[in-house]
Amino acid sequence: MKRFFVFLGVVFMTIGSAVRAQEVDSIAPLQKSSWGDAKTEEAVEYIPEVYVHARMGYEHDFSEQVGRFDGNGLYLGIDGKISPHFSYSLYHCIASSYDAGLSGFDNTSWLTVSYEHDWFSITAGKDGVLLGNFEYDADDIDSYYFMNSSFWNVFDCWQWGLSASFYPADDHELTIQACNSPLSFGEPNLFAYALGWRGEWDWYESYWTANLWQYDQGSYMKLLNFGNRFTFDDFSFDLEYMTRASDIRDIFTRDFTLSIAPSYEFSDWGRITGRFGWEKCGEDELMEYGYDGSYMFYGLAAEFFPVPDYEDLRLHASWGHGCNRSHILNIGVTWKFSLTQTVKDIVSKCRTNRANL
Repeated sequence: MKRFFVFLGVVFMTIGSAVRAQEVDSIAPLQKSSWGDAKTEEAVEYIPEVYVHARMGYEHDFSEQVGRFDGNGLYLGIDGKISPHFSYSLYHCIASSYDAGLSGFDNTSWLTVSYEHDWFSITAGKDGVLLGNFEYDADDIDSYYFMNSSFWNVFDCWQWGLSASFYPADDHELTIQACNSPLSFGEPNLFAYALGWRGEWDWYESYWTANLWQYDQGSYMKLLNFGNRFTFDDFSFDLEYMTRASDIRDIFTRDFTLSIAPSYEFSDWGRITGRFGWEKCGEDELMEYGYDGSYMFYGLAAEFFPVPDYEDLRLHASWGHGCNRSHILNIGVTWKFSLTQTVKDIVSKCRTNRANL
């Protein structure tokens, strides 16, 4: 933790220097030459966005009749640009009551560098395994674990690898990915491959993938995932189906998750969500669910934003029942603190004070 505070000190000084150096230049247009002809491009903001993201709360297990206040997660995030086409991103777990004992890169959710052009992008580094499912797509700090499926909870979704995305039309994205297999458990020469499609219309959004996860030489877990989101004004719901099998003949019958997740937005001050699903776990030997069979999982969550039009401060109460057969209640608060904006405000105030002297 001492190293974290030293790091924050360095971050503050670095951002402060960048703000002073770029506060004017970063908003001015650039003059670029293209084959001898000058053209004007909008300048890129190179000051990185550095923030701290945290969640804490009280959790009560009604089955075991135990409760405790604890920190659900403390994360450091950094997003920035190297050039108009190159960008980088980091999201690192500094501390979490759910991931005790992890160290080094095990605590890093993602650490990526990306190149993006008009119709394609390439990303390298540690990133989320491409998986067509909105339940899985949410950040850990925005998820209520005991409302989620067992499949969501059992594998390491953050892996090192490469991905490339192509944009054949507006609001459509095709992605291919190659990375370490979530079923490798640290063993070499085991990889995962994915092909995904995301599309968006006025009232419907798709997120579908086909996956191969290698668990032995020449042996793969096959996965098909169909994430569907329907939105009608303030009401939306996700209807999702994921199926997986080591034997392709069992792809729709042996191991799958079916869920629906309705959500309603109350203007800018709150949200109510639910999740109801049925899961069959027939690949326990490979997935390490801890049991073999089918079960229902369900839960509800209410979120309240005390500052209007500002979702970076959120109060929540969630209740869920899942594969552990327990009823879990969690009440807490999540907040996101921008170090970059804080330094900018300090520099701006100092300049104003000097001008008034």
